Amino acid sequence: MATTDNFALEERKAEEAIQWMNSYALQHDKKFEAKLEGYLLNTIKFGNFQIISWKGEWPVARNLIKKTSNKLNMKVIESGYHKKDSFFLSLIGANKEIAKVYNKGNLVGNLILGKKSGKWIVKAEHFT
Repeated sequence: MATTDNFALEERKAEEAIQWMNSYALQHDKKFEAKLEGYLLNTIKFGNFQIISWKGEWPVARNLIKKTSNKLNMKVIESGYHKKDSFFLSLIGANKEIAKVYNKGNLVGNLILGKKSGKWIVKAEHFT
């Protein structure tokens, strides 16, 4: 069972989204549980997002985050994509983390993320 912090929810609807996702997973017998991590990921182009942590199955989590964006009419971030750089950079963990930004279930942009003091930070933002 996977556990990670590679999703974020639009700040103004984050609590509502967490409740909806956990309720949906329980009702549909899906292995998924999410909670707010307690810090924001600030973007210039897309707004502010609450980072969430989750445990469960990756395909369920990925599907549920997109469904939440559409169902609750909100922006979400799905990261976990990596751009492969040199072998040396991968050894020291310096590869770039790429994230997709969805609004109302549609892809609207991409972010390049990094970590600072164990928290995600935005390095670049792009509209699609």
